[in-house]
Amino acid sequence: MHVVVLGAGYAGVTLTRKLEASLPAAADLTIVDDSESHLVQHEVHRVIRRPSITDAIEVPLESLFDRAEVVTARVEDVDTDTNRVVLDSGETVEYDYAGLCLGAETAFYDLPGVEAHGLPLKSVDDAETIRQQALNVIDSGEEARFVVGGAGLSGVQVAGELATLADEAGATDRIEVVVLEQLESVAPAFPEAFQSAVADELSRRGIEVRTETAVSEATESTIETRHESTGTERSVDYDLFVWTGGIGGSPVMAGDRPIVRADLRLTESTFGVGDSVRIVDADGEAVPASASAAIRSARVAAENITRLVAWESTDDTGFEPQLSKFRFDAPGWIVSVGDGAVAQVGPKVVTGKAAKALKASVGAGYLSSVRAIRQATELVGEELNA
Repeated sequence: MHVVVLGAGYAGVTLTRKLEASLPAAADLTIVDDSESHLVQHEVHRVIRRPSITDAIEVPLESLFDRAEVVTARVEDVDTDTNRVVLDSGETVEYDYAGLCLGAETAFYDLPGVEAHGLPLKSVDDAETIRQQALNVIDSGEEARFVVGGAGLSGVQVAGELATLADEAGATDRIEVVVLEQLESVAPAFPEAFQSAVADELSRRGIEVRTETAVSEATESTIETRHESTGTERSVDYDLFVWTGGIGGSPVMAGDRPIVRADLRLTESTFGVGDSVRIVDADGEAVPASASAAIRSARVAAENITRLVAWESTDDTGFEPQLSKFRFDAPGWIVSVGDGAVAQVGPKVVTGKAAKALKASVGAGYLSSVRAIRQATELVGEELNA
């Protein structure tokens, strides 16, 4: 029996570690990723201002697992009808059960010029590119505008880092940071109290937020926008443009994020986990793309795959075992805004030192859970000094 996990983000790492502990000893387990390291994605924005944090948020994959075989390769194709995976080496990997954990890519929605001119933030390299271009503009000594497309959590965090980077360089008076959001509020997928606190935190740092403002086109120096309520069109000049306006599926899935129900089954033998799919949970609710959802859904997928493997291993001719249903109950939400943070735990929203400590503890707690103790310690120091 061969179980394969495709992708080593939050979902893939969590799924593999759970399967290591629960699969029968006779089962083979493989994880495939095109990188030799696992990236703590929700901290990658920090690299824009603190490149030294890279050492704390990249963890060698080999150090995370005990029995899983780690294959470093890019997945080119997944045939869920024949249970075959094609790698960039040309090698074919066959599986009995698989976890599709390939994550999501930045979506540009075919907006003219946006992919060509808008910098994404999905990797350390992306963050370093944003940092260098921002510093080049700051060092020019000229007045300038940094524009962030999208006011979800990633956009909010990027805007906060850019504003604080300018402040640390003594350039606040000549660097304007603007966030463009198509919907009516910042952090639009989150509770109203959280939205309000995030908006206040952005404002306190001098970051301008333009809501109901849809990006329609971009050139190398100008973004064309349209106000959703009034229809007013407006050009926004920029010196740096970062795009965090949405997510799409992996190229392996032709850019799609297929829907999976609460048992996380994409097919009889393939499970979709984390951002690579759109999950509808046991309450019929759409699950937001987030690290928290990826980790929690991976735990349920591990339970279900283990049950199926154990059932098949016994040659039981009876009914297939009942599978667990994923129900997403978020314990809270947290976002950093430069050297500050906003957190919601239950109904309570906190800011300041308490939120900052929570932000540090979340990342460190995750790293500790995958036994990256050194990185956890380093991350706490980097976060509290950020």
